[in-house]
Amino acid sequence: MTNFKLILYTLFVLVSFNKTNAQQETSLKVRKNTMKTTFKHIIDASELFELVHSNQVILVNAGGGPNGRSDYEKQHLNGAFFLDLNEDLSEIHEDPAHGGRHPLPKIEDFAQTISNLGMTPDSHVVVYDDKGGANASARLWWMLKAIGHENVQVLNGGIQEAKNAHFPINSDKVTPKVAPLYPVTTWLLPRVNMDHVENVSQDKDYMVIDVRATPRYNGEFEPIDSIAGHIPGTVNVPFSDNLEDNGTFKSPEALKEKYTQIFKNTPGDNIIFHCGSGVTACHSLLAIAHAGLDIPKLYVGSWSEWSRNNKAVIKEN
Repeated sequence: MTNFKLILYTLFVLVSFNKTNAQQETSLKVRKNTMKTTFKHIIDASELFELVHSNQVILVNAGGGPNGRSDYEKQHLNGAFFLDLNEDLSEIHEDPAHGGRHPLPKIEDFAQTISNLGMTPDSHVVVYDDKGGANASARLWWMLKAIGHENVQVLNGGIQEAKNAHFPINSDKVTPKVAPLYPVTTWLLPRVNMDHVENVSQDKDYMVIDVRATPRYNGEFEPIDSIAGHIPGTVNVPFSDNLEDNGTFKSPEALKEKYTQIFKNTPGDNIIFHCGSGVTACHSLLAIAHAGLDIPKLYVGSWSEWSRNNKAVIKEN
């Protein structure tokens, strides 16, 4: 082959290679965009019933409190694994003044935790609890979203709605098939720290929302943390208002109307959610995503960190 022909051949191979790569990248982008726009954040029990009969899905009971694991062992959705709020979804520090009562775990530890359940980036994951998403399936949903996992949904109404739909429930021991270590680099969803909240909580261009029950926000009582009250300048929007009386989420339309009215003209980047320890705030972030709105920032340390650092505290009369 002459030098001229060799040069032409090399150019042809390079052009073909680049074209193939470009097509693959375009296909990947289209697939990701499609998943983002069509994959619902909430799944109804009837839909889950059909899903487990037609596709492979990883079910996870995300629970918290002293009886979380024992309640799971007594009864859970058929095939469901268990993740504990304290042991698996947090890295508890001796002093909650540093990060609050439920700081996020190291991301590599979380990657190992979900890999031990057989999760891969392509897994379809459905999480549930017994408190309408507040203990602690919404937290697990947020954490999976925050590492870039697309196919994760929260069971609407939790185990109660699954029972109503006659989903198989038992106490069988479930053994996972461990997957290769889940590839992660950093938490992708926006978070803020205590100093940032202190700097902006009373800035009219920002909105810091406290999702705790109104009596706790008002400082009428405090059942968990040592000091009652709320962060100056914050707005109280209880997470419980995301739910209907039966414990299922309100419709996307109703939630969109609600939060659009609350946010008003506040830029999305200037909206921050917190709660007692970075758990139930995720419930409201889930509701906002369910409404089709962008997920605001999360202050994980929340009141449990703020109230232990000699910060200003407001109590309503």
